[in-house]
Amino acid sequence: MVDRAFLRQIEGYGLTTAKIHYHLPDQPSLLQLYVWQEYDFAPKFPELKGFLDFWTRELDGPVHSVRIAHARLIRPVEIRSVEEIGTLH
Repeated sequence: MVDRAFLRQIEGYGLTTAKIHYHLPDQPSLLQLYVWQEYDFAPKFPELKGFLDFWTRELDGPVHSVRIAHARLIRPVEIRSVEEIGTLH
């Protein structure tokens, strides 16, 4: 059986990390940090948007800000023919 994360990467998903700063419900002047990580599809980020929708609907601490980092771990490679490699020397 093939790993789900590997299949997502083949489909074009990349590893997305989001730093979510949010206000503490009982101390609104204080910010807390939550780090979220999942394979997601840039630039629309449907997984992250779904998580943030859940957060807004179900959790008490309102989100202050979100910073996103995204990288595709599997990328198209450069392919050269055998003849090209031979002429590089």
